[in-house]
Amino acid sequence: MPRYVDGFVLVVPKKRLTEYRALARKAARVWNEHGALDYVECVGDDLDQKFGLPFPKLTKLKAGEVVIFSWIIYKSRAHRDAVNKKVMKDPRLQAMMAPEVMPFDGKRMSMGGFTVLVDA
Repeated sequence: MPRYVDGFVLVVPKKRLTEYRALARKAARVWNEHGALDYVECVGDDLDQKFGLPFPKLTKLKAGEVVIFSWIIYKSRAHRDAVNKKVMKDPRLQAMMAPEVMPFDGKRMSMGGFTVLVDA
């Protein structure tokens, strides 16, 4: 079955990582309740790579920050669009998205939708 993935890369101050984890857990519940197949958030811990463009350079990582790499899986792009439409109307998400409560700088976030090419 072809699936669809929303992918995200963002930077979180280490001192706000616990706060970010709480926000991510709440967001996961919202997305999963509205039909997402999977919701994953990861903290970078092995980012000193010599090949390609390492995440710290890509994100302009500063001292005291961590890189978050995350994704949400859907059945298809149409399913993603339907789930996200519901999620964006959910009052729980609205409360989490207020800039004054966000534990990261949204201007340093990168995101996009991806069609699965290989799923082994």
